[in-house]
Amino acid sequence: MAANPQFVQIDLASPVRQAKPSWLRAKAPVGEQFHNLKKLARGLQLHTVCESAQCPNIGECWNHRTATFMLLGELCTRRCGFCAVPKGKPGPLDWDEPRRVAEAVATLGLKHAVVTSVNRDDDNLGGARIFAETIRQIRAFSPGCRVEVLIPDFQGLDQALSIVLDAQPDILNHNTETVPRLYRVARSGARYERTLALLEKAKRFSPGMVTKSGVMVGLGETMSELVEVFRDLGSRGVDILTVGQYLRPSRDHLPIARFYTPNEFQSLKQEALRFGFRHVESGPMVRSSYHAHEQAAATSPQSA
Repeated sequence: MAANPQFVQIDLASPVRQAKPSWLRAKAPVGEQFHNLKKLARGLQLHTVCESAQCPNIGECWNHRTATFMLLGELCTRRCGFCAVPKGKPGPLDWDEPRRVAEAVATLGLKHAVVTSVNRDDDNLGGARIFAETIRQIRAFSPGCRVEVLIPDFQGLDQALSIVLDAQPDILNHNTETVPRLYRVARSGARYERTLALLEKAKRFSPGMVTKSGVMVGLGETMSELVEVFRDLGSRGVDILTVGQYLRPSRDHLPIARFYTPNEFQSLKQEALRFGFRHVESGPMVRSSYHAHEQAAATSPQSA
């Protein structure tokens, strides 16, 4: 069988050949709620990052009736070395997608909805408008539901960021993913400085906006590099930080340098809290939207 042409194997670090540690063994996705949500997504022709990115928490989250909906189709225009989302040339934007996401949120009775997307470098402004309309549609279908958006960098276009912020999401999330040294191989098409600028501008364009970012570990970064990233994010006023273990989706993706232990994740949390974050979620299975409703509650005005 020919190798997958979509990826170029990069020996960034020696693969970990040991068995996956016990603390990384998620339960298989089963149960009535899991199957009902899957049926709902299929019926509304929606994509979830839970499935597309092969999230290990899909069973737990879906059985609690929480899912992260993925806008702008299922094909990403970038080829990040860590990500399982399919890559390719996407089709036209689907302007009915916001309504269908809002219908799913209402059907599930969600109090906290998380919406993300693939990168659409072919139409950044159109992608931003889809995000904004999704926020408005969710509010129309489900008044009182908090809306968290996990956005791409829109290639640094201020207008695209402003379009999303004008729709007033409750939380604006943009993931940093890794340390600057590893961006070239891990985040194709992204720039560390652009990520920091987006998070800083979100606060400047929309004072009071709750911002969030996520970092994965296990790609070959050092502890001192991680602390510098925490410092950079804290100095930009980021409110919520998530830190989780990178898991290799397939042999065509970047190898795992090592597994961090639960104790190391606790140490990373304590390090991060020194830089002013209002909430830090750090653990082997943590992903951007894992326990997102609890993170939102921790940064609500009532908890301040």
